[in-house]
Amino acid sequence: MVEKSLLNIKKGDIAGTLHKLEIDRIRFVLSSYLRTRLHKIEKHVIHILEQEAARDTQECSKLSPEELQYAKEYTDNMEGLFKSLCLQHMPPNMQSIDRKKSVPRPNLDSYVFLKILEDQEQVLVDPEEDPVDLEKGAQHIMRYSAIAPLLTNDSVALL
Repeated sequence: MVEKSLLNIKKGDIAGTLHKLEIDRIRFVLSSYLRTRLHKIEKHVIHILEQEAARDTQECSKLSPEELQYAKEYTDNMEGLFKSLCLQHMPPNMQSIDRKKSVPRPNLDSYVFLKILEDQEQVLVDPEEDPVDLEKGAQHIMRYSAIAPLLTNDSVALL
């Protein structure tokens, strides 16, 4: 709809050119975000599917339905390719795949940027230090493992 209205703008109009540039910039940012998200899904697909299988039915999924379908199809395709290229040529006792041993796990102790959406009291950021209070609106860099429970109840948001 916005693009249709931009078609009516005169050729030499600087405002129209700036609007088109802004739309292109937004498209680039969104595609970059989606590329990064798909890369992370592909890198940790087994771990993600295990979490989805263990997830309670009332708990909100971390993936959209399309992303979950993509993850399942990606896993099936990779296993099929691996079996057709490699495993069929191996001895019978070596023709199975142990998913849990063959894939990397995400580093849950890596640091993430986050914003506090609700006041939090007595959050244990580091096991060797005292708990801290987190104020609404503040931004921090913390280990993912320390704030993972706060993500599930929407008390914090990753940036």
